[in-house]
Amino acid sequence: MRTSCDFGGGGIVNVLNAHMYGNGSQTLVLAHGYGTDQTVWHFLIPYLALYFKVLVFDLAFSPNVRPQVYNESKYGSSYDGYAADLVCLLDELNLNETIYLGHSMSAMIGCLAATKRPELFKHLILLSGSPRYLNGEGYKGGFERSVLDTIFKSIKQDFPSWVHTFAPTAIGVKNHPSAVAEFEDSLLRMKPEVALSVAKTVFLSDQRWVLPHVFVPCTIIQSKKDPVVPKHVAFYMKRKLGNNGAKNSANKVKILKTQGHFPQLTAYPLLLKVLKGEFFV
Repeated sequence: MRTSCDFGGGGIVNVLNAHMYGNGSQTLVLAHGYGTDQTVWHFLIPYLALYFKVLVFDLAFSPNVRPQVYNESKYGSSYDGYAADLVCLLDELNLNETIYLGHSMSAMIGCLAATKRPELFKHLILLSGSPRYLNGEGYKGGFERSVLDTIFKSIKQDFPSWVHTFAPTAIGVKNHPSAVAEFEDSLLRMKPEVALSVAKTVFLSDQRWVLPHVFVPCTIIQSKKDPVVPKHVAFYMKRKLGNNGAKNSANKVKILKTQGHFPQLTAYPLLLKVLKGEFFV
């Protein structure tokens, strides 16, 4: 059953600046995370396009998307709006059984979409993703609420200064100024009020409930040391996925021997090696 999509008369392919590369028989969808856009995949696309039809697009908060597309009522409290957009995009392109690679927040967006329309996905690749960033009873997401409140306050009071502090921390790799500069430039293109709204949605959301309802096979890829997502979260996700995730061989965890939250920028040969071993024919 198709989802109703209303973007003021414009098709979602155009609204979200979707582009397709390559001529493979299998479609690989690349979905970016917070503070970036589709260009974050630029190291991977030339190689992946040799094997797949590669679909990239911008999430609604991206500065590349018309400002009126992002609104609090749809995107400000959960990932539901983003998941609906993903479903609409695949429907408009008549795509089914795709391989989906979602980075950071887009990992859980893909999981949510797969619970609504599982036939759209053959496999989910969850890169640097987390169902919950906030620590709680019996769960360590990596952040205390006081730390998150400080982040939100910094974004609101002095967005550029926060960006210059957060970008190198998130990149998490020493002596990688190009990746830091790329992420900084991308973040600074966002309107501060939108950046704050999305940050609250990401860092305060709790998507743990989604995992048991995901029956599409998943590969979880995580850096050995990620300043945003602790490594143990990857194994938590595997245990909680549907089909008895901890015992189901269709669900896997792959730990990259690197640091940082953006391996597609800082360790893309390692990421390509994992993808090649799992998905390339």
